[in-house]
Amino acid sequence: MPFILSPSRPRARRVTAGLATGLLAAAVVAGPAVAAPKPIALDLSTAGVAEVQAGLASRSFTSEALVQAYLERITAVSINGPHLNAVRAINPSALADAKALDAERKKGTLRGALHGVPILVKDNIDVAGMPTTAGSVALANSYPAADAPLVTELKKAGAIIIGKTNLTEFANFMTNGMPAGYSSLGGQVLNPYDASQTPSGSSAGSGSAGAAGLATLTVGTETSGSILSPARANSLVGVKPTVGIASRTGIIPISATQDTAGPMTKSVYDAAALLTAMTSIDPEDPATAANPSDAADFTAALSDSALVGKRLGFVASTTDPVYTASLDALRAQGATLVPVTVGGSTAPSILTLEFERDLNAYLSRLPENAPMDTLSDIITYNSANAPAALKFGQTLLTDSEAVDLDDPAQQAQYVAARDTGLTQSRAAIDSVLAANDLDAIVSNSGTTGVGARAGYPSVIVPSGYSEANRRPSGVVFLGTAWSEASLLGFAYDFEQATKAWQSPQNINPSLFRCTSVVPVSEWDSSCTTADAKPGKGKQ
Repeated sequence: MPFILSPSRPRARRVTAGLATGLLAAAVVAGPAVAAPKPIALDLSTAGVAEVQAGLASRSFTSEALVQAYLERITAVSINGPHLNAVRAINPSALADAKALDAERKKGTLRGALHGVPILVKDNIDVAGMPTTAGSVALANSYPAADAPLVTELKKAGAIIIGKTNLTEFANFMTNGMPAGYSSLGGQVLNPYDASQTPSGSSAGSGSAGAAGLATLTVGTETSGSILSPARANSLVGVKPTVGIASRTGIIPISATQDTAGPMTKSVYDAAALLTAMTSIDPEDPATAANPSDAADFTAALSDSALVGKRLGFVASTTDPVYTASLDALRAQGATLVPVTVGGSTAPSILTLEFERDLNAYLSRLPENAPMDTLSDIITYNSANAPAALKFGQTLLTDSEAVDLDDPAQQAQYVAARDTGLTQSRAAIDSVLAANDLDAIVSNSGTTGVGARAGYPSVIVPSGYSEANRRPSGVVFLGTAWSEASLLGFAYDFEQATKAWQSPQNINPSLFRCTSVVPVSEWDSSCTTADAKPGKGKQ
């Protein structure tokens, strides 16, 4: 059965024609006043969960000091400096939450593997005390009643939600032709590896922020490519898990059939640790009822010999020399590679068919004073505030509004498209795996669409950088339902063998040169910020 949030209560239609009070303020990152932090013994540009936990355990720094350092870094490179614009808002309780977790640690209490670890989540995920906007000016002041269950799970593991990341508006379901990473509320996210290139999307802010070290971990969401594609563009490990491994309640949806949240991190270990914390069974999300991984520890599956003796199907690609080298690396690690072709589904897309139903269900659960009740309200608001809201239009919103699933003919067409799409795409993957006795399928991102349609898991891992322009590349491992542990193991073995990942500060140093996050260099006299000190641009 598809995941459909049941409306909790009827509410009267309510449309605000003018710009909402506080709208412009809501578009600007806001949070607690932060004093300049003392330097901590940790390189935030590369730090992962293991390094953070080691420092916290040895009391080299506290979670509070760590959060302060990340907030300063966000100011330096997301708000000021190169203005990556990856972080849309700071959690006003971030420092207080960090202080409370420090107190728990001092008493010998650890909630879980992520105790005291700072995390940024995409701004379509509910966090209590913060608006959930999907990047839309219409939702700038839309506050949920509580944390999404996903956020509750992260907090149970000890994570600190320090803020929310910008995204392509409505997770890239606003209009055709909107640039990836653009939203009417948050503006344009930049790619720290190459600001002239797309950060991809829709989880653009999570990708950019994760790459630039603006938090230890970031969370994205995907309907079709929105984790895997920005992970590739921003040289991150991305996990698009099986639909149902993590709760979708409290996340602004596109499609109950295909939506999922997933990790976006600098290493496979971090992705496995984050996915472990995200996994749960949620009675409000029927897709999670079949989840066999609720109590799994995905870090236990990581091994630098996971590829030995495994059979991997590979989808050929002649456009990326880095991918060819990646296949050689897999063979060197003991895997047998078999050329395969993976088909897809002939069924029409269901995204337009499901969007209004699922969005309205989400909106119906918001508090009574929520600014928008329905998709129609949002469309009306956008039209009334077109200069702010509709730089690129809202064609996908209006197309979705035209769908009427109460009409028997349209309902029948929808069910046929949904069921045929699932059956065909799953068969396209499972048949290739079975016919060739394969453990997984490897691609140069060519399997993203079929994996998303099937609801099956994929893991992308950085594989290197183009010799011509240093732009990132990645290799994707695709498997059948609930095969995350195996895919993460393969990805970890590949990662450890290649050691391909480099931070954007190394790949694209000019973008960071005049900021406070890198050491003084011989070229800093070129920095021309208004209050620059000799030899260093002050941020």
